[in-house]
Amino acid sequence: MSLPLPNRYADPRPADLSSHDFMRLIEAFGLTGAWRWDFLTGRQIWSSGLYRLLGLPESDPANYERLLGLVHPADRDMIEDVTQILHAGILGSHTVRLIRPDGTARTVVSRGEVFFSPDGRPVAATGVLLDVTDRERLAEMHRLEQQRRASLARQAQIFMYTEPSLPLTEYGPDFLALVGLRREEVRANWLTPFVPEEWPRWRDALPRLAAAGRPFSITPTLRLAAGGAAPFRMMMVPLRDGAPDPVCWTAVITPLEGEAPPLRDISPRQVEAAIEGCHLRAARGLLDWTLNDLARASGVSLSTVRRLEEDSEGAASRSRPHVLAALRGAGIVFTLVEGGTVAVARAEGDVTLPGIRSG
Repeated sequence: MSLPLPNRYADPRPADLSSHDFMRLIEAFGLTGAWRWDFLTGRQIWSSGLYRLLGLPESDPANYERLLGLVHPADRDMIEDVTQILHAGILGSHTVRLIRPDGTARTVVSRGEVFFSPDGRPVAATGVLLDVTDRERLAEMHRLEQQRRASLARQAQIFMYTEPSLPLTEYGPDFLALVGLRREEVRANWLTPFVPEEWPRWRDALPRLAAAGRPFSITPTLRLAAGGAAPFRMMMVPLRDGAPDPVCWTAVITPLEGEAPPLRDISPRQVEAAIEGCHLRAARGLLDWTLNDLARASGVSLSTVRRLEEDSEGAASRSRPHVLAALRGAGIVFTLVEGGTVAVARAEGDVTLPGIRSG
């Protein structure tokens, strides 16, 4: 005799989930929270997830100024204040740092939207915060690793690359600058970094050595962008990850005689292209300028300056040169170091522009 299934198995179709149920499930991970603000009644609501994300008890009243007060002081200019939201209906997307009441720091992405009445007046706003601390930490670790590699390339002409197979074709920009080649040229012929008279030798030797699946080294003579050539050692190491055959190869390239040939000089255009929004914010911080100060000094609108600092304008923006000129006129110096890192400094005896305070 068969027994009837319990009610929870009687209907295989899932029960309908409300938006509140979805939000509750998502917020259970502790990485997101939402808020809403009704301008007509003044009522503000925070989700339980937002309280957890901010490190606040749910007994605290929901208040946008309280949320703004938790933003790191260096990032506070990026977030819209009460006046901008209530009267201008401005609420954008930003990545900022929060300092919780217990002193711990989290990095969050803030995204919001303002709702308007038929006559164009802001009547309400809603927003969501997403904790991206781990993502940002991984990005920072990757950045530091790239900086270390760039420093080795710049100061000692030591290069490290990992590719699925040999021969190497996907060299980084530092190595390509050393040999004066474009990536497309190397992809078309992997021997082009070597001097032509050695091509027959390495065309035969490298595939044979790689087929053995063991570490090996070759000592090709590399052509140099600055002219001439220099001997280098390329140490190739297979990585198996438990598999019988190599899953990839790591190459360490070093000068054979221990002396690094010089790289080509860095052009002003390369420096300009490397400057990002974070460098503009750093420069403004050195001058103790607000966004309004930089907008007034450069003759660019406040919203445009904000977009430039958020990297949403792009390097080709017509306003970008005006902002850079204003910062440089106030004594800021941008320098490209360590193969791609931008250093921001304030020169001694800098100039204070009229109407702009200087710290």
